[in-house]
Amino acid sequence: MPELPEVETTRRGISPHIQGQQVAQVLIRQARLRWPITPSLEKELPGQTIDSIERRGKYLLLGTAAGTLLIHLGMSGSIRITDSSQTPGKHDHVDILFKDGRIMRYSDPRRFGCMLWEQHSIAAHPLLQSLGPEPLGEEFDGDTLYRASRQRKVAVKSFIMDSHVVVGVGNIYANEALFLAGINPKRAAGKIARARYQLLADCIQQILRTAIEQGGTTLRDFTNSNGDPGYFKRSLKVYGRGGMECHSCQRPLTEFRLGQRSTVYCTHCQK
Repeated sequence: MPELPEVETTRRGISPHIQGQQVAQVLIRQARLRWPITPSLEKELPGQTIDSIERRGKYLLLGTAAGTLLIHLGMSGSIRITDSSQTPGKHDHVDILFKDGRIMRYSDPRRFGCMLWEQHSIAAHPLLQSLGPEPLGEEFDGDTLYRASRQRKVAVKSFIMDSHVVVGVGNIYANEALFLAGINPKRAAGKIARARYQLLADCIQQILRTAIEQGGTTLRDFTNSNGDPGYFKRSLKVYGRGGMECHSCQRPLTEFRLGQRSTVYCTHCQK
């Protein structure tokens, strides 16, 4: 599933090609995604210029004077920049054609993503209004986590994956950040001290920035806007390595399910 680094990689990949470009046409081949594509999109987006391409959590936001196109890549979605010489495939559900001949093509084999058109304030959209701070923004630090964690009995891994606490820390990066911080993922969020939360916040930011620099993590379906895979998988220290040696102490890593998600950690290095 594309997580924050994959979505940010996509945003950076498509921005130079579509920002400032005028939409000529919208072609919808399959409207039944997680939620039906906004029916008015085909009529209201053409003629508009893409003024901004932003990311909020795992959502892409394409801003115009008339409204905002909100896109989520779901479990297996991707966006490519192409042209009319490339024949659409079975899972290429939406084409946004620009005046200069370029096409932004949305593909989603599992159809669990979304593409919604919002004419009002995008910050007030039901999918965005209750989201927590951006982990790479100035408003996020150890104090943010410490204050939100008081009296919380939930495991710290589940806590940092809660989008109301902080957005975009998905399963892969939660595993990696907790290992880097030396924190047991099963520890109660409310039992972790302020100083350790500052370390964890720093590690979350370090892991996410590194993943973005390396183009995200390829596990199943993700490729960036050029069709190239991410390379952060080569840097994974714990995720997907259950039973293998810890890079730090050489003891076998432990794998278990937490909140129905695969969790891998070192019982010696993470306390």
